[in-house]
Amino acid sequence: MSTTHEEDALEPVELIRQSGAVLRMGKAMLSSGTGSYRVKTAMQQVARAFGLDRHEAHVTLTEITATSHRGAIFRTEVAEVRSIGVNAHRLGELTAVANGLQPGATVDEVNRELDRIEALPPLYPALANALFAAVACGAFAFLNNGGVIEVVGVFIAAGLGQYVRRFFLHRKFNQFGVTMIAAAVACLAYLGFVLALDALAGGAGASHEAGYISAVLFLVPGFALVTGALDLAKLDFSAGVARTVYAMIILISAAIAVWAVSWVTGLSADPAPAADIPHALLVTLRLVASALGVLGFALMFNSPFRMALGAAAIGMVANVLRLELAGLGVAMQAATMIATLVVGLMAAWVAPRLSVPRITVSVPAVVIMVPGAAVYRAVVGLNNGDAEVAVTSGIQAIFVVISIAIGLAVARMLTDRTWAYER
Repeated sequence: MSTTHEEDALEPVELIRQSGAVLRMGKAMLSSGTGSYRVKTAMQQVARAFGLDRHEAHVTLTEITATSHRGAIFRTEVAEVRSIGVNAHRLGELTAVANGLQPGATVDEVNRELDRIEALPPLYPALANALFAAVACGAFAFLNNGGVIEVVGVFIAAGLGQYVRRFFLHRKFNQFGVTMIAAAVACLAYLGFVLALDALAGGAGASHEAGYISAVLFLVPGFALVTGALDLAKLDFSAGVARTVYAMIILISAAIAVWAVSWVTGLSADPAPAADIPHALLVTLRLVASALGVLGFALMFNSPFRMALGAAAIGMVANVLRLELAGLGVAMQAATMIATLVVGLMAAWVAPRLSVPRITVSVPAVVIMVPGAAVYRAVVGLNNGDAEVAVTSGIQAIFVVISIAIGLAVARMLTDRTWAYER
């Protein structure tokens, strides 16, 4: 027998195939935008279905190192996932496959399902995706005390910015550069709207400049921020720190573009004063705006409509609760913590009834609470030498993000035994 044939006879061929399928599931989950804890869980589910004795994985933002054990032999593989994004539809399909696997599943069965899921096209075309961003940011504009003019201007600007962003991302351009371009396009589009309003209505746009901050909120990396915070809560620091740093660089990239446009054009980032609206009507409008904002973000993440409606229902209740608590004098970070706790508890009840992953309804529901406007104002203030605005807005943003993480983590601990104890 030749040396080659002797080596082939010693190769654990089936373990190699099983290990590859487990790793392929992990790569698919990671590229869909979920947290490392969920990637590891899905890989464990596949490994158990194959009958492997043990499976261990180290997962970061873009890399997976996995080891599959069977008896006295093991196989370690390393994979890199370069595409960082969010696809809620694909995530839901992958989770359903992982949850549905039974002992005795074969590599061919798993690979067929993964082939099917990877071939799924986006649920919505580019124009619809831009429309979803426009709706979400228009709702944000109202929740940030904007009036009709701000809402319309932000709707137009955010839709155009998201269309440009998607155009470049689908052609594999650098994410940070694309973020800066999309932010600049959205700000300039809003400026164009204000100038056109000035020309047509005799200066009517002059008092509505601050709305441009809301026009770039579609760039807030909500999934990365939330999943990073949850990874940190699970003491998975390599994944949590990487996700948080990635989210912060995206935010800073957008904020630099926002500052550059405001510096060149003179747009003001000062927040608009609240409108004098009867309280009952204000609460009703906030409910509608919160629902539309969450719905827009969920659909922008390629969520099926049923999944997006579940997220919108949760976000509508929780965000209005947050705003009402803040109106009663509760510190915004405390109000946010309570609201995200409610999101986590409601998601634990709603997600199983919709047969969707909990993260696909909880994250869009809290994205509307992420203080993107405060981050942008902090960077603009820092670059303009306004230390008071920079420090105030920056500290507020940091504490609110921490509050979001605490609220969601506590909800997980209350509803999921794997979160309540260290493993």
